[in-house]
Amino acid sequence: MPAIEPDRGEPLNLKEKVRRLPDKPGVYLMKDRLGGIIYVGKAKSLKKRVSTYFQPSRSLTLHPKIRALIEMITDFDIIEVKSEPEALLLEGRLIKQWRPKYNTDFTDDKRFLLVRVDLHEELPRFRLTRIRKEDRSRYFGPFPHSSLLRKTLAQMRRQFGILLADATPQKLPDGRWQLYDDVRQEIYESPNEVTTDDYRQHVEQACAFLDGKSREWLELLRAEMQSASEKQNYEKAAELRDVVFALEKTLAKTRRFERERPLEHVDNDALTALQKALGLNTPPAHMECFDISHISGTFVVASMVHFANGRPDKNHYRRFQIKSFIGNDDFRAMEEVVGRRYRRLHEEQQPFPDLVVIDGGRGQIGAALKAFIAIGVEPPAMIGLAKKMETIIFPDERAPLNLSLSHPGLQLLQRLRDEAHRFANTYNADLRSKKIRESILDDFSGLGDVRRAALMAHFGDIDRLRAATEEQITDVEGFGPKLAAELHAFLHQK
Repeated sequence: MPAIEPDRGEPLNLKEKVRRLPDKPGVYLMKDRLGGIIYVGKAKSLKKRVSTYFQPSRSLTLHPKIRALIEMITDFDIIEVKSEPEALLLEGRLIKQWRPKYNTDFTDDKRFLLVRVDLHEELPRFRLTRIRKEDRSRYFGPFPHSSLLRKTLAQMRRQFGILLADATPQKLPDGRWQLYDDVRQEIYESPNEVTTDDYRQHVEQACAFLDGKSREWLELLRAEMQSASEKQNYEKAAELRDVVFALEKTLAKTRRFERERPLEHVDNDALTALQKALGLNTPPAHMECFDISHISGTFVVASMVHFANGRPDKNHYRRFQIKSFIGNDDFRAMEEVVGRRYRRLHEEQQPFPDLVVIDGGRGQIGAALKAFIAIGVEPPAMIGLAKKMETIIFPDERAPLNLSLSHPGLQLLQRLRDEAHRFANTYNADLRSKKIRESILDDFSGLGDVRRAALMAHFGDIDRLRAATEEQITDVEGFGPKLAAELHAFLHQK
């Protein structure tokens, strides 16, 4: 990567900023000297990933486009999230929102990867391509996440015994085929020596999976993951979790679930199963879930989503900014938002939900209980859902509960929890985007905190300010014609 010159202030500041990054998952936004976002990326570890952009020893090995990107970086922002999957989802949303110059995968569907299978070959291979041709091959996709797609194909090769583009099968004297060499055949689960007809059955199974018509394999992997977890083989469970995630994300654009029963029956079954598992008196027709989210480690927001009869009821969604303190404290934040939500319902004599779900473990659910004690009301049925092993935590003395990953009640809780995550991340992104857009005012000399606050109070956001005329800016207290003209010119130059 380009050397960081010691006599330039900005790179030294960047190096210090990198050293202070958290070793946590998140999204990073690279910015040029004008404050524009030129690249958005995700990271399992923000500290490790972002630091790779500023390692001079790697400069000779990089693609010229990447070197050009790094030479333009003068600052960056981060958005810290709770998990790598959340970072992946947020990355895609921000890329589509900002359309940075150096991002290509998400800004143009034509560049998404496709899986091509030429069924006219004697042994059809599964190849990656970005162009769909009229060549009588079968195409699957497009798939937006190339790394996950490659991981999926590698796992499909193990499961179905298919050939990828790099395969070199050998024809045997009896007319059969040896698919892999002696070293590789040991790691695959399907037979290595097959007839053409045998192999075509493998291809049909793999194509059906890519078409979203086979869920048995995913269910098997989830069961293996649960078994590994119960045996405390957490390394194996984590490996299987990553495989399941890759498969699910890869198939998300093309999967078509076949429903044998009406949706309302599925919802009712899940609610009944959840009632029995939790020991509730009735199925939880109304459920609310709370999630706490951090933004770049600087402030905290929260989301609450409401499910009615197993389905999202967005009219009752709520989002919160933390008001009682400044800093990152999940427990205090949970206590505040739960208290605000149910104090208001209590004062308005509105009914409480049948079940409250807290995203987190013992500490978070304890904080939620404190909120109900402060209000002076009996809480409804309440549980915590600890994401690491999908463990259900009760507020009383009951032991934690681990349901099977195929349990319909747990799957309903996961949908509820994941929707709370999505809603929180959307709020994070909106606030972060607003903060990034408003940061351009930092470069305008003569604009102190008072005048800046007056501008935002008058116009509401930076977009309305940018659209304002010079005369409209002079309506703000503290802005005469000269300063208004300078600010107007500055904004339009930017």
